[in-house]
Amino acid sequence: MQKLSLNKVIIAVLVLLIILLFGMHHHQRTHFNRNVSINRIPVGGLNAQQAYDKVRKTKRQSKIYVNQKLVYSGPTTNAGFTTKDKAKVTAALHRQYTLFPSHKRVNLLVAPTKLDKSALSDINAAVTNQIQQMNAGRTAPHDAYALYKNGKVTVVPAVKGTQYSDEGLAKKLSKEFVNGTVYLKPKFITPLAANSPTVQNEKQRLTQLQHRAVTYRVQNKDYRFTTPEVISRATYQHGHYQFTTGPVKAKVAQINAKQATLGKSFKFKTADGKMVTTANAGTYGWKISSKQAGQSLATALASGKRHIDAKNDIYGKGYSHLGTGYANTSNHGIGDTYVAVSLAKQHAWFYKNGKCVLSTDIVSGTNNAGNRTPKGVWYIMYQQTPSVLRGLNDDGSKYASKVQYWSPFTLSGCGFHDASWRTDWSKRAYKETGGGSHGCINMHPENAGVAFHALSKGEPVIIY
Repeated sequence: MQKLSLNKVIIAVLVLLIILLFGMHHHQRTHFNRNVSINRIPVGGLNAQQAYDKVRKTKRQSKIYVNQKLVYSGPTTNAGFTTKDKAKVTAALHRQYTLFPSHKRVNLLVAPTKLDKSALSDINAAVTNQIQQMNAGRTAPHDAYALYKNGKVTVVPAVKGTQYSDEGLAKKLSKEFVNGTVYLKPKFITPLAANSPTVQNEKQRLTQLQHRAVTYRVQNKDYRFTTPEVISRATYQHGHYQFTTGPVKAKVAQINAKQATLGKSFKFKTADGKMVTTANAGTYGWKISSKQAGQSLATALASGKRHIDAKNDIYGKGYSHLGTGYANTSNHGIGDTYVAVSLAKQHAWFYKNGKCVLSTDIVSGTNNAGNRTPKGVWYIMYQQTPSVLRGLNDDGSKYASKVQYWSPFTLSGCGFHDASWRTDWSKRAYKETGGGSHGCINMHPENAGVAFHALSKGEPVIIY
């Protein structure tokens, strides 16, 4: 009898335990754990409907803190929950489920269908502004980077700083905005480490640069440049090279002294076979820019090119700063298409591909300081037909002369043009007071058109 009674007790206890476990399981499945909240609204012990009703009725206010400092406080508004959000609360209930009751603090994020996010841009601006204020007076970090200097590649180590980073704050804010109150804790900016893949890639790029060479063609001559002859310092960051190209100056200066024509006198043979040396006051010619050449050569070395041409590195002066005559290697750099003007003979010869296509008398500028046609080698700046020439007479009065053909070659206003008003075409006209032009080359109207069409933009104009 005692054994039977004991068995009944055990069975009763087991039944009671099963009932308790079933009841606890049911409660766990249908109610939130004690310390659970939704969007920072406590819902512990509530079922899904009760929790939904509570979060729907609770007003929300955006309060954003950065390192415990309030940086934004918005107006109080409705939470934005609708009947469509009941399922979201139920899903949140299932997410927090545990077999046994839990006292762990858990905040579940449930985004209401009508959550007003219009303030996010202002909030992000307030956060950014706060980070900037916090960083005022703090030391900025410096990333490690690879450096080529004087023929060697090294890695400059990172330098830690004390400035805060806003990285990740916008993402965290967007995610937790539903809470209303959001606490942001910015971290210090972490500089790029020397052993990072990025810096090691930089090092590899610069190491490849060390032993390269490139052939630099200047007109019809080749010059070999090695990396040390071009680059004294280089970095490779964010997919781009930065170069210091001081070493290139000396070699480019030697090339310019040997081949460049800008600012130099020219030798040329006159129509009667005499060799003359021109004045060096003209604008015709070209010169290599050591700065531009340095970048061109350095870029070629970095990309592994074996040959480049100097034509993109030249410059000039006057109307065009691109340089003129680079393609001319014959006739001492003047080429075979040019016009020569003898002031002494008051005559001009127009050459096209080595053939004289026009030989004609002209009248140049009056032989005084204000109107004298300048000697040197110039170039045709542009051509215009018809045109109106404007300027000042010697007495200060203004003039406006209509011409059919106009080809200027100096910035001061000298050029070739027809002069239908001229009556004195003698070879002494330019020596008489007021007998010459204001510096232009006056041409007979019957020859001016032929001359105009014989000329071309950039063509050398030799005044001697």
